[in-house]
Amino acid sequence: MNPPDSARARAEALRAELLHHNYRYYVLDDPEIPDDAYDRLLRALQTLEAEYPELVSPDSPTQRVGAEPLAAFAEVEHRVPMLSLDNAKSAEELAAFAVRVGRALGREAVDFVAEPKLDGLAINLTYEDGVLRCAATRGDGRRGEDVTAQVRTVRSVPLRLRGSDWPRLLEVRGEIVLPTAGFARLNARMRESGQRTFANPRNAAAGSLRQLDPAVTATRPLAFVCYGFGAVEGGPACATQYEMLQALRDWGLPLSPQLERVRGLDGCDAYQRRIGALREQLPYDIDGVVFKVDALADQETLGFVARAPRWAIAFKYPAQEALTRVEAVEFQVGRTGAVTPVARLAPVQVGGVTVANATLHNMDEVVRKDVRIGDTVYVRRAGDVIPEVVRVLAERRPADAEAVALPAHCPVCGADVVRPEGEAVARCSGGLYCPAQRKESLKHFASRRALDIEGLGDKLIDQLVERELVHGPADLFRLDQAQLAGLERMGEKSAANLIAALDRARSTDLARFIYALGIREVGESTARALARGFGSLDALMAAREGDFVQRRGVSGIGPVTAEALAAALADAADPAPDAQPVDWLLGLGVRGLTRPRAETLVEHFGTLEALRAADAEDLRAETRSLIEGVGPVVAAHLVAFFAQSHNREAIAALREVGVHWPEQSAAADDAPVEPEARPLAGRTLVITGTLSRPRPEIKARLEALGARVSGSLSGKTDYLLAGEAAGSKLTRARDLGVEVLDEAGLEALIGGAG
Repeated sequence: MNPPDSARARAEALRAELLHHNYRYYVLDDPEIPDDAYDRLLRALQTLEAEYPELVSPDSPTQRVGAEPLAAFAEVEHRVPMLSLDNAKSAEELAAFAVRVGRALGREAVDFVAEPKLDGLAINLTYEDGVLRCAATRGDGRRGEDVTAQVRTVRSVPLRLRGSDWPRLLEVRGEIVLPTAGFARLNARMRESGQRTFANPRNAAAGSLRQLDPAVTATRPLAFVCYGFGAVEGGPACATQYEMLQALRDWGLPLSPQLERVRGLDGCDAYQRRIGALREQLPYDIDGVVFKVDALADQETLGFVARAPRWAIAFKYPAQEALTRVEAVEFQVGRTGAVTPVARLAPVQVGGVTVANATLHNMDEVVRKDVRIGDTVYVRRAGDVIPEVVRVLAERRPADAEAVALPAHCPVCGADVVRPEGEAVARCSGGLYCPAQRKESLKHFASRRALDIEGLGDKLIDQLVERELVHGPADLFRLDQAQLAGLERMGEKSAANLIAALDRARSTDLARFIYALGIREVGESTARALARGFGSLDALMAAREGDFVQRRGVSGIGPVTAEALAAALADAADPAPDAQPVDWLLGLGVRGLTRPRAETLVEHFGTLEALRAADAEDLRAETRSLIEGVGPVVAAHLVAFFAQSHNREAIAALREVGVHWPEQSAAADDAPVEPEARPLAGRTLVITGTLSRPRPEIKARLEALGARVSGSLSGKTDYLLAGEAAGSKLTRARDLGVEVLDEAGLEALIGGAG
């Protein structure tokens, strides 16, 4: 039958589109559409050619396996073609395959070899006399790319077979894969070095194997898994696929641990269900399972169609990746205040589930992936993991695509969104006030090491918040017995006990109260140090960064740059009268001295004369902690927390309902402890041996004087306080050049303070 013009045009269009995607996938390793979209196009062409056989042409994608080999690699002709497999995407299609095979062989139950379908790059290894001679990609099924040098770097590929009964010539078929753990490490390394990351493990494996330099391939954690064979000349006679695979394993070739023999359709169906349930736990990506008739004689009887064997089929699981469009980007606030960008997507099926949202992790990831509203993106979903945008197709970006900006204020409570320098995650500063953080804040506030409100568990807090009985921590102390008794699993006695526990919790100490506030990076020990250092909450709330840490030198100038700059300044000729200070400094050629740092130097010192008089110590940035455990990052968190009016209001409300603590020092109400009263601030000490007083007592005194007392020695230790029978720590301290003090030496050091 002569096909209509519309069918002919449709077939030509499908061929052109499939050829384009073949080139993007196999040659460039840069696919534009996910696998299931490609499969739909191929099936549409197969259906059309089946209806109109006159449309079948020798160059149709239905008549071959893959694409042309890369011109950069030599061609290798496979002795036995590497064919693709037909796909089954439903239980009905799998059943039709089993029935078709059974009918052709005249048996109801046929034995199959079953194994996961690895999502990697198909490879053909040729062994001659037990030695690896050639490795080639699938290519177009008849000819592939010679990647022998690259494959030799893959540790799981044996360069010489084990034993001695192997065939004189053997073609081994398998998959080069990148295990998921290795994929995560590789992408992290690529990100750190500013390189483009891979969209998925399959692309990473293909890209790694097609590196022209084998040394690059060697740095990638690739693995090989054998699933079959091609040409075989000599060796033991095997009657089944399973027996041959076991022989390959004995010769040193790795097989899938999930390889099994199954019987009939019931065995196939049970296997695909079991592996599907395990899919997310496997150490490598799979996109289905493969069933092959076990008996080699039966395989020969069944034969082949143009591009696939009749004796095998791939049962495909729902795709884990799909292509869709970013319609908007919104920001969600988590329980700990993390402000996370979330992509709102045009709904798409991924892994059998409709996906309309995907995480973008943080703003660093948004910038790195260059995600914009309106972009076409790949979305990936693996099991119960939250879907994520893995890649943007910039070539499809519309002209009106919008950049994504971090909001200045929390979308839930309106508090400032802060992102400390050096941190990837932005956070709402609302803390005790923000509804998104309310439950988590209250649970922390009531916990044993905070205000220790006995009987106020997580489920009860959930009820209090959900019924809007509690909006902030002060509301806990306003609850009455009748309100509590009306809650689930709360009788009169339980309610009375909780009211009593709340009354007890009103009386606490300053360290517990500071810890209960839930300030980021402020743990119990830091809270105790803050209470000791400031004495009162009012003094702490009035503190600025300089009250927590002392800075000297110039920000950004490290010791190496400082030494080099000091030497260059000492040797430099006087600048010309009209010289610009920043340009003159940059002209000294000091490594590490960037324009922003030069500008900071000029601003810090004011004149070139003052700068030239500085030595390396004056130039070098140095931060000294005045409070144990409080460095610049924690200091910034503290200042930001107390600067927020809603946090100050929450604290005032707690005081109004009677939460109180003893002040440690009247003088500390107005200002933090002066550095002179803490002579060991910023110093690290280690205690060893027998001393005149109990070690905990000595440790407490040292901490009160500002010291950090550690249990282990290092090059950063300032002093070792050594008593009798000091032992190995004394020897190690001397080896490290750490100053050793006895108790008299310690008293001399601190001048009798404390």
